[in-house]
Amino acid sequence: MNALRIGTRGSDLALQQARAVASAIESGGAPPCELRVIRTSGDRLEDRVLSEFGGKGLFVKEIEEALSGNEIDIAVHSAKDLPTVVPSGLIVQGYLSREDARDGFVLPSGVTVRKSATALEILEQSGPAPRIGTSSVRRIAQLVTRFPSAVFKPIRGNLGTRLRKVDGGEYDIIVLAVAGLRRLGCEHRLSATFTVGECVPAPGQGAIAMETRIDDTAANESVARIDDPNTRIAVTAERALVKTLGGGCQMPIGAYAVVEGSELHLDAVVSSLDGTYAPRFRLSGVCDEPERLGRAVAERLLEAGAADILGDLRRSQVSETGGS
Repeated sequence: MNALRIGTRGSDLALQQARAVASAIESGGAPPCELRVIRTSGDRLEDRVLSEFGGKGLFVKEIEEALSGNEIDIAVHSAKDLPTVVPSGLIVQGYLSREDARDGFVLPSGVTVRKSATALEILEQSGPAPRIGTSSVRRIAQLVTRFPSAVFKPIRGNLGTRLRKVDGGEYDIIVLAVAGLRRLGCEHRLSATFTVGECVPAPGQGAIAMETRIDDTAANESVARIDDPNTRIAVTAERALVKTLGGGCQMPIGAYAVVEGSELHLDAVVSSLDGTYAPRFRLSGVCDEPERLGRAVAERLLEAGAADILGDLRRSQVSETGGS
């Protein structure tokens, strides 16, 4: 029986996620798996701001091309990096069980905090103008009004690089996805976690997506056996919201869906970059219709002004890149 070829980026986190998929597939009785590392455009631009070059879709393009070209059988992605438009002939076939989707932050090694202190309390005690490391426009847009004196500085690189930068004094705080810290065994470095109310996560954050060719029966059956239904339902709603908004990975959109029994709850926000206007809605629907709920919340946001926020941002990005 031929091994299933799993395509992944070469970062520590991407490899850990791909290994988790391979382990789950093999434990489910499917064929053995082998990992194929694919270097993406996003990896080659690791010192640049992603929004200037097309956003996080740059972490996906070459892997999808390898999948379409039959060089691999399953593409593994961080779901938050995956564009809502999937190339013809491909399908997002499933998701592993979602890790904690929230954002958290890390202080320099040796800095201690009260165990009972909240994330916002800790940030408020970080000096008059803390240097906060994050390249996420979503995080900045949601945090800037709470901390107007903070200096938000872009940061790229793998987790080890980012931790060295905060420990070396380049930043006072770095904001990260909790899921990445946990998957790489660095949860002990997590200083505090934001609630969803304080900072709505990125759509798909904490979820591992598995993409296949529509006509590849063996790969599709293997992925279907390990697909987590609740994660698939929640992320489907979040992705439908982003698609309806016309947004992308580098837009100030937060969305987080939760399955409770037969009900699905979706909380979403679109924030202006200065944080002064941030329409937000939370609606509930049935699990059988996640896309419908995603579209409904998106339409509420658009009616409340999200269209203007996103339109202004797109025009500014075109102007900055010299487009027409």
